[in-house]
Amino acid sequence: MTMVDYSKWKDIEISDDEDETHPNIDTPSLFRWRHQARVERMEEQRLENEKFQQEKEKTLKTLEETKKKLVESEQAGANNLDELKKALAELEKEAANIRKKEEDLKKKEKITPWNVDTISKPGFTKTVVNKKPPLQQGEKSDEEKEQEMKAFVKENEKLIKQYGMFRKYDDSKKFLSEHPHLASENTANYLVIWCINLAMDEKFDLMDHVAHQCICMQYLLELSKSLNIDPRACIGSFFSKIQIAEPDYKASFDDELKSFKERIRNRAKEKLDEALKEVEEEERQKRLGPGGLDPVEVFESLPDVLKKCFELQDTAMLQEAIASLSPEEATYHMKRCVDSGLWVPDAKKAAGESEDPQENTPDAEDPTYSAVD
Repeated sequence: MTMVDYSKWKDIEISDDEDETHPNIDTPSLFRWRHQARVERMEEQRLENEKFQQEKEKTLKTLEETKKKLVESEQAGANNLDELKKALAELEKEAANIRKKEEDLKKKEKITPWNVDTISKPGFTKTVVNKKPPLQQGEKSDEEKEQEMKAFVKENEKLIKQYGMFRKYDDSKKFLSEHPHLASENTANYLVIWCINLAMDEKFDLMDHVAHQCICMQYLLELSKSLNIDPRACIGSFFSKIQIAEPDYKASFDDELKSFKERIRNRAKEKLDEALKEVEEEERQKRLGPGGLDPVEVFESLPDVLKKCFELQDTAMLQEAIASLSPEEATYHMKRCVDSGLWVPDAKKAAGESEDPQENTPDAEDPTYSAVD
């Protein structure tokens, strides 16, 4: 048998459009996001099961009632026997479909990987108000997890990216077998962040590929939890299982991958929207005039006649426009223009000859105000 030469993977080159340094990692937020996504999937599955149970009960109840009516009609010699038999046949067909669907749901539930929310159930619960639960013995705080992940990424980022670029299960299996310490939550978390960053950069093809590697890592970790053994001992088992997976298991894997990529795209959009809002707010803060008003917002609130004056920077036209307004309206708009920096008094006016907004309106004979472009 021809041996595969894996030496070419030793010094694999990472795409040159990727940064070598990873951005700051908000580990607690990542943990919360991943947990929230898992809880939402579990809730969807619970609602699906509840809906199915309701349909099942309704169908079985109707089936029993129809059977009872048919027996009573046969005994009474009624004329609607054919109609009842036809309805009964339809209900029995529907009941058969329900039984098949019930088997499919049980299979789906059986092959769904365990997680920290399903691997065990509490014996009792209690409510603690305004008090953060204490850490269990050996449990790490969010800050400790964050520092641990930063140190792990700093030391293993290139190896993680190499794993993320593999396309064949055999190559991934061999690479992780050579670097078993990569089989960890830190690797999975890094891959999630990498996927989000790729989606934000609109590198969707590469994101889809890294997402596949991320789901492989998450399935490997879930397998280790279900077996209660070290993830490093599950590397060979997982890849052997996924390569010869039954159709149901593979379908479950593909569904999870599809959902994961959709969540990544949504999260990337949320982060882009948040970043855009931050940039807009920074620009707005820089624009604020001496009175703390935004000149863009003030300009948009002006009457059209005043807008045109500022657009043309025509002082004479502005004098006429002010004269056409009521004193109260003119004072209101011009004070806002001064506070936003749209209308800037010269040095003499700025020195404080008058603080009366009525006096701070432009005068046809007074050239001491200037409109700001």
